[in-house]
Amino acid sequence: MLFHPTNLPYIIFLGLGVSLFLLVIFSGGLDNEAELDADADLDVDANLNFGSLEILGWLGIGKAPLILLLATDFSLWGVTGWILNVVLGIPTGIFSGFVLIGSMVVSLFFGSLLSHPLGKMFASFGEDTSSDRLIGCLGTVNSSFIPTENQGKIGQVDVIDSAQNLVTIDATLPQWATIIPRRGQEVIVIDRQPHSYLVIANEIAERERWLAK
Repeated sequence: MLFHPTNLPYIIFLGLGVSLFLLVIFSGGLDNEAELDADADLDVDANLNFGSLEILGWLGIGKAPLILLLATDFSLWGVTGWILNVVLGIPTGIFSGFVLIGSMVVSLFFGSLLSHPLGKMFASFGEDTSSDRLIGCLGTVNSSFIPTENQGKIGQVDVIDSAQNLVTIDATLPQWATIIPRRGQEVIVIDRQPHSYLVIANEIAERERWLAK
């Protein structure tokens, strides 16, 4: 029953959705700036009236990149229609049409809800965590403590970058640091090393030492 010919359209929809998700992943993720500015896309056409904007917003258009919105909608349409067909015992005739339209409405609704948070998640695939973009950003220690760079150990820090993405990085303290940050304490990323980042406690004394270097 799972692979009944009636389910073929939903299998195709699901395949299209998964293919688009894979395209996003293997192309290096989403453009953060385009994703973050997607809310402004609805303002491009000044001829759109308020009702049209409401409909487009309900569909999720302007809340996430189009390719991600299509991937989400097609995947949900395929899964929802497939499940309904199996649960209802492969409906035929007009009832199969109701399943097609009903599953489409459900997929558009939930797709509009999921596309924006998914956009933020997929945007991280395009981020280069080995670059200097995190230097100067604040983070929170999520390991027990941050060791100094000469100890041969590393700690971990959750950092919010300039695009408001959460990135977990390996981190150590410079040898001149006098404060050892512990779990939950705030730190500043000050440099990039081959295998980790250098961080210091977000304290006035430590910042002054850093700036004096």
